[in-house]
Formats: sequence, C-alpha cells, structure tokens
Amino acid sequence: MFKIEEIIQFLPHRYPFLLVDRILSMEKGKAIVGLKNVTINEPYFQGHFPEKKIMPGVLIVEAMAQCGGILLYHSVENPENKFVLLSRINNVRFRKAVGPGDTLRLEAEIIKIRQRFCELKTKAWVGDEVAAEAEILAAILDSQELHEI
Repeated sequence: MFKIEEIIQFLPHRYPFLLVDRILSMEKGKAIVGLKNVTINEPYFQGHFPEKKIMPGVLIVEAMAQCGGILLYHSVENPENKFVLLSRINNVRFRKAVGPGDTLRLEAEIIKIRQRFCELKTKAWVGDEVAAEAEILAAILDSQELHEI
C-alpha cells in the first residue's frame, strides 16, 4: 500500500532510525500492517552482539510504534498539523530473538482514541511466531505544541 517514499511523508524519522520499510494494509481508524526488513547492514549489529546478532528489543518496540504512528496520522483530522509522540509502553513481551535476514511483520490496532491520546495494541511477527508485543499510548500533539516540549 505504501512504499518507503510515502512512509517518509508521514514519519519524521530518518536513517538510521526509520524502522518501517513498507505498509501492506491499513484500515483508517482501526488497524495497520507494515514490514521491517532486518539486514546485516543495521548499525546496531556491530555491538549487539558481535558473536550473535540480535535486534535490540527497544528497536522492535520502536518499529511497532512507528507503524502505529502512520495509522494515527491517517486516523486524525488535519494530520499535517499533528505530531505523534510515544507516551507510555505497557505489557511488553519479547518472545523470539530477531536477527539478520528476518522480516518483521508489524501490526498495530487502535484500542481507544481521544483528542490527545491513543491506545494501541501492537505485535511484531517473524513468520508465524510472535517476536514481541506491547500496549502503546501515543500523545497526539498539535505541531505548535512541539516547541513547548
């Protein structure tokens, strides 16, 4: 549905912190499915860990949050005037190590959305196995509020 050229129009992240490569499907206001291709060229593999390459769990959570952020930008009014920030993470579970050659299928579902906050249920899959899952609370700010932070 969206390739990287469209994704960078919605997310402020850039290399090496842009962690969504493609959006496969999206139902505005409900759910999204995206992909992150994990390659040996990822800079964190130099130190995490040299003998057994494992994608840091915090980056898997960030990839799920970025995917959810794309969904939010398509689910609020005037998205060009909004900025989405990670506010809270609950019930994080890491279930499978992720390494070079894996493809993360990122899923985010809106549980509750209000004017300034959104609750998301997220999962990251490698094949048929859940690699990670988390409940994420995102703050939805007006762009001018960003300067007050």
